[in-house]
Amino acid sequence: MDRVRSRYAPSPTGKMHVGNLRTALYEFLIAKHAGGDFILRIEDTDQGRFVEGSVDIIYRTLAQAGIIHDEGPDKDKGYGPYVQSERVKSGLYMKYAKQLVEQGDAYYCFCTKERLASLTTEAGGETITHYDKHCLSLSKEEVEAKLAAGEPYVIRQNIPREGTTTFTDANYGEITIENSELDDQILIKSDGFPTYNFANVIDDHLMEISHVVRGNEYISSTPKYTRLYQAFGWKEPVYVHLPLITNEEHQKLSKRSGHSSFEDLIEQGFVPEAIVNFVALLGWSGPDNREIFSLEELIREFDYTHINKAPSVFDMVKLKWMNGEYLKAMDEEKYYELALPYVKKAVTKDYDLKAIAALVKTRIETLCDIPDMIDFFEELPDYDVEMYTHKKMKTNSENSLTALTDLLPRLEALESYNADTLSELTAAYVAEKEIKNGQALWPLRTAVSGKQTTPGGAYEIMTILGKDESLTRIRKGIELLKAANGQ
Repeated sequence: MDRVRSRYAPSPTGKMHVGNLRTALYEFLIAKHAGGDFILRIEDTDQGRFVEGSVDIIYRTLAQAGIIHDEGPDKDKGYGPYVQSERVKSGLYMKYAKQLVEQGDAYYCFCTKERLASLTTEAGGETITHYDKHCLSLSKEEVEAKLAAGEPYVIRQNIPREGTTTFTDANYGEITIENSELDDQILIKSDGFPTYNFANVIDDHLMEISHVVRGNEYISSTPKYTRLYQAFGWKEPVYVHLPLITNEEHQKLSKRSGHSSFEDLIEQGFVPEAIVNFVALLGWSGPDNREIFSLEELIREFDYTHINKAPSVFDMVKLKWMNGEYLKAMDEEKYYELALPYVKKAVTKDYDLKAIAALVKTRIETLCDIPDMIDFFEELPDYDVEMYTHKKMKTNSENSLTALTDLLPRLEALESYNADTLSELTAAYVAEKEIKNGQALWPLRTAVSGKQTTPGGAYEIMTILGKDESLTRIRKGIELLKAANGQ
């Protein structure tokens, strides 16, 4: 059996879209599951779309996601160069294009932009150009004369108008397309660069790529690849076309949507491991409907023959849940390292930031949830005394005022101030007054936080705030309750 070799071949045009990340991940998993090689190739033949810094984004994203390539521009294993513009300089693509011309499977085209524009038609809101093989009728002498005169040209694939072309996809099975539906695509552009489709075939063959993964929007162009492989007499790779990714409204996930790229998701407080896990499930289901997979587990379990055909929905609610599960299970030190920048956005005072971060660890879905949950540590917010009323806790403004007034001198007299001593003090008060725990704890937590809900209870919050700040806030609560009760 031939060695499995898959490749991720992105164009450096900006951030890595979720669809591209899924392609890279599936290519990686196919190779690693089979003990094969995963190759990174940069396809920069479309110079007009090149975005400065995009190659760095590709490297950084793959590294963060743990998708490590065995070969690439920085790891040449004898199949390089791995950047298409560098391969162009060697004349590689032109050599193969001229071979096709000699065979009659391609031809020079000298048509002007004006003539090509006259061949366009409108269909379903799209502009379609179906080339009429005008230049195929040129004699060899006419072609040579035009080339000698320096006339601009492209090289087109010569696809017969009759018959059909058939290929097999691992996901969608055998697919047959009428040749009349295929256009004589350009192989070499007027600037001498190969088109994406042509360079793909040449590079995949020379790099011995065994599996090609891409979105199912490329199914319609695959017969053109098939005809190129047949023209050269080369073995085709295994094609694995992936289902469309849609948003919650079942519309194609747009690059303009706020969560369409890996970088967007990182900025929104998602962790790489959760993103990778989530993206793996956009079109593939693991055994026993399991949802949480480490990358190592994905490598072990991934079987590309189990990829779905139906569109996959990018469910933000599910991603948030999954991210929360990763944060809960995360090593404390790693979690704190990730959480600290978000803690510092809300808290600038000299508190135990590690303790604050720990309070929210099991309560957040994304790291961006942290600042709003902990901002009360920085400053007590303005709050309504109605918050002291809680039917379940059997509290209201009157008994809350009583509890805080009773507890204040006891807290002032407390010498050793920590969660344990606070708990003992409050328990003694509750027992003495024969009241429910909530009738003491709810007013305390409300007074020191000014929030309806908080990460952590009164003791944890008061320990972090320290004795002086806690007492200041409790006194403020007493003032507000006295005013509300007309005292």
